Amino acid sequence: MEPPTLRKAGSKQEEAFGVQPRRVADLGTVPSLWRSNSSLRKVRRSQNLFGNSEKQESLSSWIPENIKKKECMYFVESSKLSDAGKVVCECGYTRQQHLEEATRPHTWQGKDWDPKKHVQEMPTDAFGDIVFTGLGQKVGKYVRLSQDTPPSVIYHLMTQYWGLDVPNLLISVTGGAKDFNMKPRLKSVFRRGLVKVAQTTGAWIITGGSHTGVMKQVGEAVRDFTLSSSHNEGEVVTVGVATWGTVHNREDLIHPSGGFPAEYVMDEEGQGHLTCLDSNHSHFILVDDGTHGRYGVEIPLRTRLEKFISEQTKERGGVAIKIPIVCVVLEGGPGTLHTIYNAITNGTPCVVVEGSGRVADVIAQVAGLPISEVTISRIQQKLSVFFQEVFETLTESRIAEWTKKIQDIVRRRQLLTIFREGKDGQQDVDVAILQALLKASRSHDHFGHENWDHQLKLAVAWNRVDIARSEIFTDERQWKPSELHPVMTAALISNKPEFVKLFLENGVRLKELVTWDTLLYLYQNLDPSCLFHSKLQKVLADEPERPVCVPPAPRVQMHHVAQVLRELLGDFTQPLYPRPRTGDRPRLLLPVPNIKLNVQGVSLRSLYKRSPGHVAFTMDPVRDLLIWAIIQNRRELAEIIWAQSQDCIAAALACSKILKELSKEEEDTDSLEEMLALADEYEHRAIGVFTECHRKDEDRAQKLLTRVSEAWGKTTCLQLALEAKDMKFVSHGGVQAFLTKVWWGQLCVDNGLWRVIVCMLAFPLLYTGLISFRERRLQAGPGLPRVRAFFNAPVVIFHLNILSYFAFLCLFAYVLMVDFQPTPSCCEYLIYFWLFSLVCEELRQLFYDPDEFGLMKMALLYFSDFWNKLDIGAILLFIAGLTCRLIPALLYPGRIILSLDFIMFCLRLMHIFTISKTLGPKIIIVKRMMKDVFFFLFLLAVWVVSFGVAKQAILIHNESRVDWIFRGVVYQSYLTIFGQMPAYIDGVNFSLDQCSPNGTDPYKPKCPESDAVRHEPAFPEWLTVILLCLYLLFTNILLLNLLIAMFNYTFQQVQEHTDQIWKFQRHDLIEEYQGRPPAPPPFILLSHLHLFIKRVVLKIPARRRKQLKSKLEKNEEAALLSWEIYLKESYLQNQQYQQKQRPEQKIQDIGNKVSTMVDLLEMESLKQRLASLEEQVAQTSRALHWVMKALRDGGFGSEEGIPAPAPQKASEGQDLEPDGRQEEEDVGDTHHVNARHLLYPNSHVTRFPVPNEKVPWETAFLVYDPPFYTDDRKDRGLVDPVGNALEPLSGISYNAVDGPIDRRSFHGVYVVQDGLPLNPMGRTGLRGRGSLGCFGPNHTLQPVITRWRRNQDGAICRKSIKKMLEVLVVKHSLSEHWALPGGSREPGEILPRKLKQVLRREFWSSFQNLLTQGTEVYRGYVDDPRNTDNAWIETVAISIHFSDQSDMDLKRLNSHLHACDPGMSVRWQVVDRRIPLYANHKTILQKVATLYGAFY
Repeated sequence: MEPPTLRKAGSKQEEAFGVQPRRVADLGTVPSLWRSNSSLRKVRRSQNLFGNSEKQESLSSWIPENIKKKECMYFVESSKLSDAGKVVCECGYTRQQHLEEATRPHTWQGKDWDPKKHVQEMPTDAFGDIVFTGLGQKVGKYVRLSQDTPPSVIYHLMTQYWGLDVPNLLISVTGGAKDFNMKPRLKSVFRRGLVKVAQTTGAWIITGGSHTGVMKQVGEAVRDFTLSSSHNEGEVVTVGVATWGTVHNREDLIHPSGGFPAEYVMDEEGQGHLTCLDSNHSHFILVDDGTHGRYGVEIPLRTRLEKFISEQTKERGGVAIKIPIVCVVLEGGPGTLHTIYNAITNGTPCVVVEGSGRVADVIAQVAGLPISEVTISRIQQKLSVFFQEVFETLTESRIAEWTKKIQDIVRRRQLLTIFREGKDGQQDVDVAILQALLKASRSHDHFGHENWDHQLKLAVAWNRVDIARSEIFTDERQWKPSELHPVMTAALISNKPEFVKLFLENGVRLKELVTWDTLLYLYQNLDPSCLFHSKLQKVLADEPERPVCVPPAPRVQMHHVAQVLRELLGDFTQPLYPRPRTGDRPRLLLPVPNIKLNVQGVSLRSLYKRSPGHVAFTMDPVRDLLIWAIIQNRRELAEIIWAQSQDCIAAALACSKILKELSKEEEDTDSLEEMLALADEYEHRAIGVFTECHRKDEDRAQKLLTRVSEAWGKTTCLQLALEAKDMKFVSHGGVQAFLTKVWWGQLCVDNGLWRVIVCMLAFPLLYTGLISFRERRLQAGPGLPRVRAFFNAPVVIFHLNILSYFAFLCLFAYVLMVDFQPTPSCCEYLIYFWLFSLVCEELRQLFYDPDEFGLMKMALLYFSDFWNKLDIGAILLFIAGLTCRLIPALLYPGRIILSLDFIMFCLRLMHIFTISKTLGPKIIIVKRMMKDVFFFLFLLAVWVVSFGVAKQAILIHNESRVDWIFRGVVYQSYLTIFGQMPAYIDGVNFSLDQCSPNGTDPYKPKCPESDAVRHEPAFPEWLTVILLCLYLLFTNILLLNLLIAMFNYTFQQVQEHTDQIWKFQRHDLIEEYQGRPPAPPPFILLSHLHLFIKRVVLKIPARRRKQLKSKLEKNEEAALLSWEIYLKESYLQNQQYQQKQRPEQKIQDIGNKVSTMVDLLEMESLKQRLASLEEQVAQTSRALHWVMKALRDGGFGSEEGIPAPAPQKASEGQDLEPDGRQEEEDVGDTHHVNARHLLYPNSHVTRFPVPNEKVPWETAFLVYDPPFYTDDRKDRGLVDPVGNALEPLSGISYNAVDGPIDRRSFHGVYVVQDGLPLNPMGRTGLRGRGSLGCFGPNHTLQPVITRWRRNQDGAICRKSIKKMLEVLVVKHSLSEHWALPGGSREPGEILPRKLKQVLRREFWSSFQNLLTQGTEVYRGYVDDPRNTDNAWIETVAISIHFSDQSDMDLKRLNSHLHACDPGMSVRWQVVDRRIPLYANHKTILQKVATLYGAFY
């Protein structure tokens, strides 16, 4: 066997794995930050399928190098035997279970067994996957490791090799290790709430991992969740940290090269005093100290691991927070109480489940009492109830220890939450856990807004807007909009619409939030599953590589986004984001507080730094955010943003267009349906707002339709609706009224069509007033403008073109049928001339480009229209026929081609009929039926060909003529459908005279198979008849009826939307004739000649008619948009009102109101009334007591008759909600508290527990036996002797000035007992002088240097009417708290050491003068954790206040502030009760604030 290898130093392991806190960004690309935990696990699972063996090899090589186990290297026989009666070592293992070298004669022979010397580390032999035999195929992870393993190595193993996501929350569940009974309802509530908070927040649950007690409860909760949930909900990570030496059947887990998997058998019956692992946990960390059967070995490592994880930074939804930790307590005994005490001491919030039993119930029963009432007798009484079995064995010192720990736990109520099922509005454990974390966060001391910001980060990370509303956005804190910008961005990215709505309600303005860089950041973090992301990646893939000399830029730029958006909106729009010029990099203008929010190395805080001289904002930030939400199909988010939009009708129509375009490429059916539904919803919103506008003012509403929107690519609402095919919007009465107005031009729309036609044929009638005009000047003006206005009206142009086109078709038909000569006649030449005018008009339409799209774009738009394609086809066919017609040899083919071309020209008439409300929809029906026929022909061809080939093969032998084969197979079979039965099918009409026996006659079909002798058919007539019957059955009955049904469905579908279809399609015709020259062909050539001169010769650019597209002046546009916003609000209010009027909503609202009223009556009102009543009773009692005392002093009554006022008692079950103020929580707690902390600072010494009532020396405490501790300090010459011997201490003079040391107390003469002074404030649980320098009082000086806080204008800042102070504080790099710049002094010196470290020497004498002029605010005892029974700190606090900002001493002080030690920091800080100072310093600071009447 290999010799044991010593483990590498823990510091190296920490250096290798603990330097950089692991972040989500390590897991993949930026967009994956906001992917759910389940999706990440799916990715990992799919990767494991391919790389499982590689990962196992990597794990097998990494773990032995970094993870160790412990083995006993020296066998020392124990006096105790094993359960089987075998001799065992002091470590608990038998001789056979030791290594061979451990049983050999050793250098340690004869020495006592010492685990520090005789247990050594070596590479672990138990790790890999674990499967519980007989309990399904669930695979977990496990590892055996040494108790000295650095937490950073374990964390690296869990996140990198086990593939766990970094948690958002750490839930440490502790409690009874033995099975206990819980009420069924409480058990159900606990299980549901625990798993819910773990699953919704992405938490890790850490337990003891065994199949007993609270660990079993957690495992069963996870099991129930797994059985009831779907696969896509993700798994709950449950980590069991157990002792290796107490695991039953652990031999099954030993695999030196890794168990993949290791099969573990749960044998509860044969486990004895050991325990089995719980099968419902997902990961196991088995802690090994080299012993067997000893419980509790894992507790120190578990504590260190939890502390390490809680110090790591996790980013979720763009918010970077330290991983919070919460301790959940069920039942439990002494070990659980110690765990709770340590958690509370370390600042970890605890949730105690009342009703679970033992310790949990004891704490829950006294949690609402004042500290003065948490006495030894009360705790003793509670223990007798909840610990009946072991109560008789509890000693007085043990009860005192329990009392002391419970007092300390209850004292920090801000970290303690009691969960009472069904009480205090708590419905589930998850709410209690999250409220406990927020309550603890609120109690922490932070500068400025950092504490509130941390709470908000937690709420956003957990997506608990309900808690944010009730706990964070309260009257206690007023948020600035700029402070919410980073978390608002995070909420947007992580798709949390409720938070977005909450932030908007609290002052965030989207126009200030969305800047250029913020928008770029949002697009860089698109949801990778959305279709837009893949389209954007394709654009980036086509992007050419940047030259080396050009500085690198982020991959995604806004012009890339604009390129994809233009594909979705249509090429008729201009790019929304221009391509930036070289060196043009817009920056941001918004200052943001010091909030750390990092994602993939990109800081959200950096997005909001000032950078003057650059344009930060886009044209329309709300539009940009709306597009960003819509392309990801985020319905609720887009709805909130659209409500903030300015150009809301255009925005809604653009959203509809984008969604419809994306749906065309979406492959997922569910997403496609969601997109189409959302597109329809936005069309309805556009209709709703436009309806409100049209009701108020028709003219302004029509301006909204044709206004050029700069924000949406210089397009119009009408154009967006047409491109999106929003038929409902286009068919709106207001839109149709506008189109009708355009159609009639300057004519009144109430002119009858017969009047128009009459005036067309006899235009002099215009002078008679037969036609009325909209404008008065035309109605009453001269005749020429009226004629021009009449013939420029689209309705007149249209009917003139109809007449012209009918004339053309008549002339064309006449030439084809009557006058088609070898040499063209005059009529035929007229046709050529007429067609030439049609060609010129088509060319004009092709090159007409008022919007300057370019020739290629215009060509694409032109050929995208079906009727234009038909026109081009007819013209080209005419040219082909004309070419053949002019060649004498091809005269007849030319006539055939021209005849076919006539059909195409006739089909062109259908486009003209689209203006008809009756015929227009029918044309759409015909077009759709053509598609039905096309697909039907595929089915029909199968039957026709199959029957035709079979019939031909049966009847005819070797037909070689192709034309007759086609007739027999296809033509005759097709005619059979319509009743023309094929000859010879049944032999009745068989005749050799009607066919050709050899197939030589080209005009006769070949004879069927026949008997040459009998001249009778020889083919099986029965078979051909059956085939014919089957063929007719399927084609005539089945397929034709299917076609009729398809036609009927198409007809019904179109007929239902006839009005919408007609109104939608008439626009194209109106637009075409609105821009068409007034003269009809062939006279249109005159207009073309005029246009040619105007455009080509005179170079006058084309202009679009203002009726369909108009650009407004800025003032007019601003007024119009403001009017639109006002009516949009009216529309939204109407929608909300209609929503509330629904019966379902009414019932829900009534239920909510009843619940709210019940809560208010039960909670707030009742509590307030009781509190007021208690206060009045207390005042009355004090007043009566004063009256009785005054009467006694006056000689009335006696001393014995005066009843003492009863102390106020809180009900035992009451769970008081703390607000973090120590003085309010600890009413009646008059004894020193910090001086009795069980763990003495910077040492491993534990104090003797001293409950509150045993603090005074006058109170008997017979079991009091504190340890003696004196620290061996470096500056021995300045401190009292070390040790507990009395001889070196006999020369000390107490209660006097002893040489350079003043041992007098500010509190008078103190008692000296057995040669040692006694702390005047009572017992502390520790003898000696601890880490202090002297026995007795240790005098310090605390200068409190303050000034008024001022704004930029020099005015004093105020809060709650009171002025605000700033105080000078210092901090050492190793300390978590700031401190006043005071403390102990060198003998004979005036200034404290700490002050000298931050003040230049040349200012020391000046500062001494300031001290003499200062005001003493406190002189006396300091409740310090370093105090002992025989040494304590007393201080003098002197206030030095600078009331004038121009004070020369203040300026000199600021100029001489300099931290000599690089580990020291000095700063001015605002005075607030949340300031992170030491507790005793905060007490002094509060006195200073009271002295100056300042805010605190």
